[in-house]
Amino acid sequence: MIPFKLNDKNVEVDVQPDMPLLWVLRDLMGLTGTKYGCGMAQCGACTVHLDGTAVRSCTLPVSAVQGKSVTTIEGLSDDGDHPLQIAWAEHKVPQCGYCQCGQIMSAAALLSSNPKPDDTAIDNAMQGNICRCGTYPRIKAAIKSVAAKKVGGAV
Repeated sequence: MIPFKLNDKNVEVDVQPDMPLLWVLRDLMGLTGTKYGCGMAQCGACTVHLDGTAVRSCTLPVSAVQGKSVTTIEGLSDDGDHPLQIAWAEHKVPQCGYCQCGQIMSAAALLSSNPKPDDTAIDNAMQGNICRCGTYPRIKAAIKSVAAKKVGGAV
């Protein structure tokens, strides 16, 4: 059994320790917001937080999360009202939407560690999150809008 915290709940899974976290989340836990994109940790569609840090779940063995805390897009907000989710809608970020959960998770980790990022910090944090629709300017605008509204505390 591999115990860890998932979206603030204690869970245990009985799987091979080398099983990618992505498949545990999607297939065993039913959390399908985290997407499979490339399977090589290159596109960012599978981004989740591991103890608050953005990581790619498609290549991360579930054994690496033992005793740690994992947050998925479903864990950011019960009602889809996380400030980034609201900003994504306000700035009309999604087109096809496939990459957006990973984009939001990367942005949330950035704002948690750097509440007032400049353009360079945003570019660096979001590097490796691929959007085939090319909504990068809207993604940056949404992140900046949340940072501008933020008054202390974690996002």
